[in-house]
Amino acid sequence: MKRMSVLVLGFIIFLGGCTMAPKYTRPQAPVPENWPSGAAYNLQPKANVADVTQLRWQDFFIDPKLQQIIEIALRNNRDLRLAALNVEKARALYGIQWSELLPVLNAQGEFIKQRSSSDFVLPGYSNISKQYSVDLSIASWEIDFFGRIRSLSKQALEEYLGTEEARRSAQITLLSEVARAYMVIAADQSNLKLAQSTLIAQEGAYNLVARKFKAMLVNQTDLDRAQTQVDTALGDVVSYTQHLARGQNALNLLVGTAVPENLLPSDLDSIIPPMDIFPGLSSDVLLRRPDIMAAEHQLKGAYANIGAARAAFFPSISLTSTLGTASSQFTNLFSSGRGTWSFVPQVALPIFNPNTWFSYRVSEAERKIALAQYEKTIQTAFREVADVLAVQGTVDQQILVQQSMVDSAQRVYRISSKRYVNGIDSYLSVLDAQRSLYNAQRGLILMQLSKSVNKVKAYAVLGGGAGDGTEGRKRGSRDLLQEEALSFLYAERKSGKRN
Repeated sequence: MKRMSVLVLGFIIFLGGCTMAPKYTRPQAPVPENWPSGAAYNLQPKANVADVTQLRWQDFFIDPKLQQIIEIALRNNRDLRLAALNVEKARALYGIQWSELLPVLNAQGEFIKQRSSSDFVLPGYSNISKQYSVDLSIASWEIDFFGRIRSLSKQALEEYLGTEEARRSAQITLLSEVARAYMVIAADQSNLKLAQSTLIAQEGAYNLVARKFKAMLVNQTDLDRAQTQVDTALGDVVSYTQHLARGQNALNLLVGTAVPENLLPSDLDSIIPPMDIFPGLSSDVLLRRPDIMAAEHQLKGAYANIGAARAAFFPSISLTSTLGTASSQFTNLFSSGRGTWSFVPQVALPIFNPNTWFSYRVSEAERKIALAQYEKTIQTAFREVADVLAVQGTVDQQILVQQSMVDSAQRVYRISSKRYVNGIDSYLSVLDAQRSLYNAQRGLILMQLSKSVNKVKAYAVLGGGAGDGTEGRKRGSRDLLQEEALSFLYAERKSGKRN
């Protein structure tokens, strides 16, 4: 038992040997080492800003209602479920590819009864024969001396790891989309409340103008203008009611089920905004983004595919063998002297096969394509982060400016209304002041929404943090089946020692 364990252990170590694939070296990132700088960027970290590489989604999205909605989405979203199933499929395909390194052992029992022509049978002998046989066989097992199967196994492993990163990317996208939809609903609620309060104010202004019109203090034009403002406010109420319903439908689709009404926000002021995050000074943080890691796994898989294409130029060595017993009588099947065996090694040396050369050229082209896609993914990620930083560095100033516009518009509207009531100014001034105030208030809501959504986008474009539990799984992903085989051999050896 000891010798057998050592032999199998050595065999498995041999299977994990070198291949003919070129050595992989991570390409240099085709982006600047540091983030952009200038008037639009404010890269100074604030006092209590979390490290994005160590931030879990539960710590970033701190609004309790939003956390509950995200948990429901993680359980019910169909896109995320499909991504997880694709991971399981890729893992199984990797296991299938790796298993080709091992011989397939078959057990076969056979009974043959046949009648031969009397012309081929000696006189006095029966022309009906029987044969019983039991065999253990290995059929066409390719011994991977030149690493073709190991290279294909490596490629399948990289496909699996890339699919796992795609699942992570799908989860991060889901989290950010759910949070964005939640915040859009909050903004729609704020806009709806603003439109409703504006409608009430416009109805009051219309009643005032109508009383003046009856007293023949104003003309029909002022009354029509007041009616126009009432109709405009009523149209905005209907419009934002529609937007709110569509926003809830979008959120329900993301979550995968109807979101309870008690979990929906009442307005922007009622939600707790996400935490501020800072990407650090170096752009190397991008290399941990799931889409970039997935692109790198594709590139590594392309390198492994080159190894398989190179190995096709070398001889292919396969083995077919059988060990068994055969007899014309079933009772004598396992008696002494009935043993049979066969040992058929085969070497195939490629002499002229244009397909092999073209396959190698295809593998080289695929490596270059994967490299270009990897570099483009990094450049796209750099641009996305730079855009987020540009908004992050300016949005607070925009909000301050917009708030100042709201305050000024409120003062102008209040003064214009008093002047109109006292007969000093025309209703046209009141109308203009009201429009300015309404637009300024809607602009402030839009800026507040933009700030919160930009925080969510920052979390997504920086890779969604490193605390989602995916790193621990990766250690067990590589060479999983080999580790299971080694564990089995270790258990066998311990059992042999006890015996």
